[in-house]
Amino acid sequence: MTASSAELDFLAGIKVVDFTQFEAGPSCTEALAWFGAEVVKIENPGMGDPGRRLRKGQPDDDPYYFQMFNANKKSITINLKSPRGLAIVKDLLAQADVCVENMAPGTIERLGLGYDVVRALNPRIIFCQIKGFGEGSPYEKNLAFDMIAQATGGTISATGERGRQPVKPGISLGDTGTGMTMAVSILAALHKRGTSGEGCRLQVAMQDAMLHYMRTNFSTQAKFGTAVERDGTRSGGGTNGPSGLYPCAPGGLNDYVWIMTSRGNPEHWSRLCKVMGREDLIEDPRFVTPSLRVKNDAELDPIIRAWTMRHTKHEAMALVGGAGIPAGAVLDTMELQNDETFVQRGIMQHMEHPSYTPFKMPAWPVRVNGKPPRVKASPQLGQHTGDVLTGWLGMAADEVEALKANGVV
Repeated sequence: MTASSAELDFLAGIKVVDFTQFEAGPSCTEALAWFGAEVVKIENPGMGDPGRRLRKGQPDDDPYYFQMFNANKKSITINLKSPRGLAIVKDLLAQADVCVENMAPGTIERLGLGYDVVRALNPRIIFCQIKGFGEGSPYEKNLAFDMIAQATGGTISATGERGRQPVKPGISLGDTGTGMTMAVSILAALHKRGTSGEGCRLQVAMQDAMLHYMRTNFSTQAKFGTAVERDGTRSGGGTNGPSGLYPCAPGGLNDYVWIMTSRGNPEHWSRLCKVMGREDLIEDPRFVTPSLRVKNDAELDPIIRAWTMRHTKHEAMALVGGAGIPAGAVLDTMELQNDETFVQRGIMQHMEHPSYTPFKMPAWPVRVNGKPPRVKASPQLGQHTGDVLTGWLGMAADEVEALKANGVV
């Protein structure tokens, strides 16, 4: 593990006050933590981030969700409804470079920590807000989670099989996808502040972020002038074929391979015919052009399926991909977890946590000088309260103990 990852200091010295919860916000601040920022997560005493799924008097029954999105951070517990607790948080914000929150609309303002207040404390701060819907939207006050963002942002409308009901994509585009757009924006804002000396306010709505991930779909709509229809077993915007999902042996739930002949490379079609041993199809008048292959896909697809079903998905991917044609086996989460090459490259890492058995999790996927950032344990609730108060604010140990005794932290 150590040899395949590295501790990065790209953001060393950057202090982040983290008011985020669940996934969209924590994904953003976790990315900053992987790059060396000191991310201090502000949590409620007792229960913490709702993503911890803690229940009073009962054991945690789902420890992995929180760990996945809060690696490499620190945790401090503060009662924000206590005047002294609020004052401490303001002292932290006065020293911070970045503040990120994704609470329900209006919550951060009701706590007395809105942008105007924080900017008055620290004009250099980059104040970041992640919400479900943007300011000016008719749904501005509505709550949102991943699936709400995907429903209202278009991704669900474009996902699923032709002629059937829409399907939610199986990944957290609404949450993690939005968090990544904010993380990139924060890095740009930090760079700008380096020359201007001034902070700024960054806001992203989950619904709005989904439009960013729909750019290919909007280009297809621009071309044809109609809303993009679902066609989850094919791709290419309806302009080239074959390009889609084909079943493989032995016929299990995920025994499929995606084969794509690109409209940018007409050689893909002839190469595929040769791989299948069907050179006779290369000049077949039904399939001689991309548009004809799309038009006659009801005749073409059974030919390809007959070939793929004689091979496993891995064999089909190797044969087709080896011929210089884009191909990908459909891999499930267990297959990916058991693929040791991800561990060897540091893309999957083991989190060594004091409260849980070590488990694999995806790390930041970008390798820096050959190695991705190292995953370190997510914080236990309030684990770093004393460290942060003494390190950031210079409090004495007895003062911290007094705050604990009074229920402030």
